[in-house]
Amino acid sequence: MNQKLEPTIARPKPYLITLERGRTYFWCRCGKSARQPFCDGSHKGSGFEPMKYVASVDGEEVLFCGCKRTATQPFCDGAHTNLPG
Repeated sequence: MNQKLEPTIARPKPYLITLERGRTYFWCRCGKSARQPFCDGSHKGSGFEPMKYVASVDGEEVLFCGCKRTATQPFCDGAHTNLPG
């Protein structure tokens, strides 16, 4: 039986982040990081790895996914609107 790993929902809303051009960001995929929406190493042993994203525009505001269910990682695609509850 193959079970699909489900990440922890860090929060049901996205994180508004202002990017710095050329900076590398590591978006947390597991949902366990205390530095949401970014990785702090809490994923170790979870089967998840962070996603590397390099900003190409300075000052751009983006929404990084907080529910970890997005199909457009690392950005919010509205998947949080389908969460139970």
